Amino acid sequence: MDFELCYKNSSLILMEGALGERLKREYNIPSDEIIALAGHIYNEKSKQALKELFHQYIKISNHYNLPIMLTTPTRRANKERVTKSKYNENIVYDNVSFLREIKNEYPSNVYIGGLMGCKGDAYKATDVLSEQEAFKFHSWQSSLFAKAKVDFLYAGIMPALSEAIGMARAMENTGLPFIISFMIKNDGKLIDGTTINDAIKVIDNATRRKPLCYMTNCVHPKVVDEALSQTYNQTDIVKNRFKGIQANTSPLSPEELDGCCDLKTSDANSLASDMLKLYKDFSLKIFGGCCGTDDTHMNEIAKRLNQII
Repeated sequence: MDFELCYKNSSLILMEGALGERLKREYNIPSDEIIALAGHIYNEKSKQALKELFHQYIKISNHYNLPIMLTTPTRRANKERVTKSKYNENIVYDNVSFLREIKNEYPSNVYIGGLMGCKGDAYKATDVLSEQEAFKFHSWQSSLFAKAKVDFLYAGIMPALSEAIGMARAMENTGLPFIISFMIKNDGKLIDGTTINDAIKVIDNATRRKPLCYMTNCVHPKVVDEALSQTYNQTDIVKNRFKGIQANTSPLSPEELDGCCDLKTSDANSLASDMLKLYKDFSLKIFGGCCGTDDTHMNEIAKRLNQII
């Protein structure tokens, strides 16, 4: 089953939980200042640590018989940053190959996604690209993912509409299914002030092959609940097209979380309860973890959701 068919036929899909934060906290492995996590596959210690984390998340999905989306740790591996690093474009292929080796150990309900991100700061919406600039900037990475034959493309924590449009157009050119995930606030808007409803409507209208769906990541489910409850987001297009979350365990705002020295988190039971509420109230179907989550959070989320499908 290809990923698009899996998405259409599945009531629930898991995503991985946190990676970078757990590498730092549990393994004392810091992120690279230029390309973040993408180079970890070239170091035996960090590669093994990444394998252990991905294996944890896959085993949870297998236990509850749920498909799982795994994304390459390449949000910062765009052309500009890779050029500044000691690596080259092979870093994209090699990260896909790394995940494919892991996938080959498991059944066919594991799907590999090419993770991309905005050029600037996702939490402050700085250095935002125009639609035309974004199309050119992001085409390099999306094309490499297409050549590497990922199952889908995933735009993570996009804070501004103009760059999200350009990235969507670059992604659709690959012919692969793709998902746009926004950085949102509890007022129901992206960091640049665009409502979720308007962002979805504009991107859908700007693309011939529309995104498979829209999501959010690096936000707490309570923030998403409040955001989707705003009157201007109580629309059919949001209900039908906004379908997932990679949850942060802290309800603090992006401004409050950015640069925090200590881990802001909540327990697995309360996070799972908040995720279950999103499923019931807004019919989301993709559930993953971001900052603060680990295998205990993802296991509890999968267990709770599996009990009601």
